[in-house]
Amino acid sequence: MSKVTFYHAGCPVCVGAEQALLGLIDPRHPVEVVHLGEKPDQVAQAAAAGVKSVPALVVDGEVLHVNFGASLADLQ
Repeated sequence: MSKVTFYHAGCPVCVGAEQALLGLIDPRHPVEVVHLGEKPDQVAQAAAAGVKSVPALVVDGEVLHVNFGASLADLQ
């Protein structure tokens, strides 16, 4: 595992997923957490990575859509 990014929008579903997932990842692997509500300029980056909704975890280019908090289209 070389690159891990967690995208979210700050909603309760996203915050819960962040707390649950980040505790499972080995701390030797840094996780970039991107709050798209605070960094809307990174929505295009998330879309390019294959993210369709948040919360989503991207590990080495593979997207795991954790739950449905918000569509990425709603954040654009």
